[in-house]
Amino acid sequence: MTVRKRVGILISGRGSNMAALIEACRAPDYPAEIAVVISNRPDAEGLNIAREAGVSAIAVDHKAYITRGDFEADMHRALINTGVELICNAGFMRLLTADFVEIWRNRQLNIHPSLLPAFRGLKTHERVLEAGVNVTGCTVHFVRFEMDEGPIVAQARVPVLSGDTPETLGARVLAAEHKLYPHALRLIASGDAWVDGEKVHFKETSANAEASAPIMNDVSQQ
Repeated sequence: MTVRKRVGILISGRGSNMAALIEACRAPDYPAEIAVVISNRPDAEGLNIAREAGVSAIAVDHKAYITRGDFEADMHRALINTGVELICNAGFMRLLTADFVEIWRNRQLNIHPSLLPAFRGLKTHERVLEAGVNVTGCTVHFVRFEMDEGPIVAQARVPVLSGDTPETLGARVLAAEHKLYPHALRLIASGDAWVDGEKVHFKETSANAEASAPIMNDVSQQ
């Protein structure tokens, strides 16, 4: 029997990527299971979505703490108490301290709505359109202390279309995220991909050709 990695998901809002990961984990051959969902906002819609899916979901309200360190200590405790081995940030809108990042180094993933290292930070789709590029996408990467930095696990390309607005482009990128994140988590949880230093390596086998090709083309259109 395959041992499934226990995953904790960190959210701050509706948790659409969280929902995609929960759905992926329903497959009997998927190498991970969701142990807990944690939100820093008690009113986050994603908490109810997780509970309705039968997943343990708790709030650790960052506003109730004097320091970030105290907040993160309780969040860390909740992760450990539920046996979490890997963390997936899914719309988690809090900057983490270097201490927390180091404790979970190479065990914490994040998804960003651009083809990193391009367009780090916020208001991504607005900046993509202002730059006039023809292709954007999304990236799953290991978390480092610097915002939107870290070894890249997988990326998906999404075309920028004539007449796109930040909303229409964002919707297509989000659809790509919902496919890319489960793909990336599968690679890491199964051991088909791993990080060494600041680079992700992939098991190159004929049975898993996708693992050696971390860039997926136009997954929002598939």
